[in-house]
Parts: sequence; C-alpha cells; structure tokens
Amino acid sequence: MSRIIIRNGQVISPWQKIQADVLIDGETIAGITAPGAVTWDDAREIDATGCYVFPGVIDVHTHIQLDTGVYKTDDNWEIGTKSAAYGGVTTVVDFATQFKGQTFEQALNHRLEECKPAYIDYGLHMMVTDLSRDPAKAAQDLAALRDMGVPSIKLYTTYKPNYYADDATILHTLRAMPSDMLAMFHCENDDIVADATRRLVEEGKIGWRYHGESRPAIAEKEAAVRIINLLPPEKHAYIVHCSSQQTAFALEHYLRLHIFSSSFYFETCIQYLVLDVQNYEGSHPEHFILQPPLREFRKERINYDLLSLYGKRVISVLSTDHCDYSLAKKQAKNDFRVTAGGLPGLETLLPLSYTLFSDQYEEEHLVYFESDPLMHLVEVLCANPAKLFGLYPKKGILAAGSDADVVIYDPAPQVVIKQENLHTIGGYTPYEGMTVQGKVRTTISRGRILVHEGKFFGEQGHGQFIKGAPFKPSESRSEKRIY
Repeated sequence: MSRIIIRNGQVISPWQKIQADVLIDGETIAGITAPGAVTWDDAREIDATGCYVFPGVIDVHTHIQLDTGVYKTDDNWEIGTKSAAYGGVTTVVDFATQFKGQTFEQALNHRLEECKPAYIDYGLHMMVTDLSRDPAKAAQDLAALRDMGVPSIKLYTTYKPNYYADDATILHTLRAMPSDMLAMFHCENDDIVADATRRLVEEGKIGWRYHGESRPAIAEKEAAVRIINLLPPEKHAYIVHCSSQQTAFALEHYLRLHIFSSSFYFETCIQYLVLDVQNYEGSHPEHFILQPPLREFRKERINYDLLSLYGKRVISVLSTDHCDYSLAKKQAKNDFRVTAGGLPGLETLLPLSYTLFSDQYEEEHLVYFESDPLMHLVEVLCANPAKLFGLYPKKGILAAGSDADVVIYDPAPQVVIKQENLHTIGGYTPYEGMTVQGKVRTTISRGRILVHEGKFFGEQGHGQFIKGAPFKPSESRSEKRIY
C-alpha cells in the first residue's frame, strides 16, 4: 500500500457523476480532483478511461461460514471474502449468532475469531436468541453490545424452534433496545408457513418444485406489517429481503402515512429482482431453495414492481443474503423441508445490479428515477448500507478522508455468468447463463489492490472488523426521499 492515482474515470456518487481523478494515499482517499490536476512522482497510476469508479460495494446481508445448528455452509472467511473482492464488494456486514446460554460478548468474540482470515473489511449484526427476561438487564446487555461496535440485532418471525421469536419476545426486545440501535427482521408468519407446508405434505408435494408454495407471499406481508405495528415509539426496524410486491406496496403505504415516531427501512436482494417462480419448474429447482422463496412477476425477466421502488426510494438497500451451500447439501434429498436454504451471490451482485440500473427502461415499466440510475445504484449498494449500519462516511463514499475502498467497473464487455469463472465453493450459481453488461476491472480495499484485470493480489487478514457507530435515523434517509 502506498500512493495510487486512478485517472480519467467517471466517478459516481449519490449526487453526481463527474470525470475526475481519485487520489489514494495509504489507506484513505486524499481527494477527488479534476483530471490531470495532481501528479505524484511516487504514485502508481491506473488508467480508468471508459470506466466507472464506484465506492466499494457494501453487502450488509451475508452469511459467510454460517452454522445454523442444523446446516453449515461450505465456505469460510477466506473463500467468501475472496469471492466478494472479485465482485467489487469491499465490506460485508455478516452475523454473529448468540446460541442459547451465550452472552453477546461470547458470541461476538467467537465470530471475530472466525473472521480473521478475511481479505476485506467486515462488520457484524447480532442474532439475538437468549435475551434476559429482566427488562433492566436486557437493556444493559443491548447497550453493551452497541458499545462493542454492533448497533444492529436480528430477530425472526419464523424458524421454530431455533430462531423464532413470538410477539411478546419481539416487544420485550424492542422495548429494551436503545433507540440508537436498529432491529432487523426476517418476516414470514410461521403459522402460515406451517399450514401451507402441512397441506402440501398431505398432497404428497414435498419435492423442491413446491418450495415456493410452502412459503406464500401473504406470510411475508403479514409479518412485515405486524412488525411495523409492533414498533414502540422512537424504535427502529429494518425489514430484510422483501421478496414480494404485496410486501413492498404495503410498506410503501405505511411510509406515506407519516404518523410514526419510529422509523423503518426495507431491503431486497438481487435474486428477487432477476429470478422468479419459473425457476422451480426448471431442471435444477434445488438451486433456488431459499427463504423467502422466489415470487411470480408481472413482467418477464425483471421484477419491475420491486425495482420501481428503488426509484421512489421506498427500498433503501440491495443485498444478497449470500449463503454458499454445496451442491451435495442442496441435492441430498428431493424434499424442500430438509434442503439447506440460501443462494451464493457476493461475486455477482454488482454486475447484475449494474445491468439492471443502467438499462434503458421504457415508460411502461414504471421505473422512474429522480436522477441518474447509476447514482441510485451507489445509494443502494454503498451509501445507504453504510449510513444505516454506522459505517458512513468511513465507508460508502468516495471523499477525502474516507477509506480507499474503490471499484473500477468496465461497462463495455458483455459477460455470460458461468460457475466455472466464479470463486465460490458450492459448485453452482443460480445465475448460470445470464448475460450481464460490464465487469469489475479493479477492486481496492483500504488502498490495497485486491483484484486487477482478473488477477488476485489479496492478503489474508487484511480485512478488519469495522465497528458500527450508533444508529442515527436522521442521517439514514436520503435527502431526496419523496416520502
């Protein structure tokens, strides 16, 4: 790591696109200048002519080296973060799981030990499964967790008995949670899922192709709306992986009301924009087992209903919910009830997202961006994730003083996604055969070149735990948000 000048690229931020040079001094950005305005004799120069220069992508919903107590992904932090770097992801915010009987500190320290080989930086959320029933002790423990650099927790309205939290537990947790923390929710009504599954089993429909029917969209919508209604005043929620139009439009309605002193934010994942229920009818339905499942679109190829809500800034973040399970686990038994759920996606997030956001949408598609779509792309992949989880402006922006996390993206080539060219371990990609526009040319993490022209230069352990600052709702909305 020394000095680097990225010359002649088009630098993209949430508020502007400019032709500029990016100056990197050590681990930080020294400045953004007019092309050719600054010369350093000791700098390495990278010519980005014809390319976009983005902040490093931040994926705030990943499951690297995941152990659910039932299933384990086949990757580790070396494999997962190397794949991320090839895809232009320079920071992930993953999860530490508090298993029964563990303190938050024990769970966090165990996870941090696993993270040590990381090539890129990382933050952590905490999966809460064993919070004290004493309100004062619960509040004290959550405040201590925030002070350890983990300002976000996760709760589940499904997955009995491992992770499931009933309404009383959710309310207890939210009341105890400091107002400068953010509660994340996996929203599916467990009773609705159990009933749908029971009916399918009675009909002998347990194969992979029936997975989508086992977790209907109404289960997600009901749970998401319920969480918003349960939010106490001045407490804040983040709904993960919104998968259906039903959920998204219900949440849009709540945002319009302007009656809450609490705040709530929504994320979807790239798979819900480009994959749909037809994938369960194909030759490899096991590749698409995940929770929530894929949904039916009104339009072919792209879920324009969800995508349009990015233009309105209803949905704030685009992520992956990355889980790198092996084909052996996916194919062990043709039974959706016992198949590991989750898709690999870190390496393909940026190419797929760029292809969506840079496309020339016709008016009939109802996608209206207030400004340039690529500026919105930087919002949902970089700036918003950083703001929501306490990493901004250290991360998520190209500005003097910020970490030198930079991606040079070449928009020219058309690339067909093939597993043989990726760096995950599972042995498949759900996006096999899809064509994307452009590719990552260079990935830089805190001033260190990790990937350049297809070659990897990363060093294990370069990645650092980045503590999240306390949540600040006033700083987490886009200034141009229409609601």
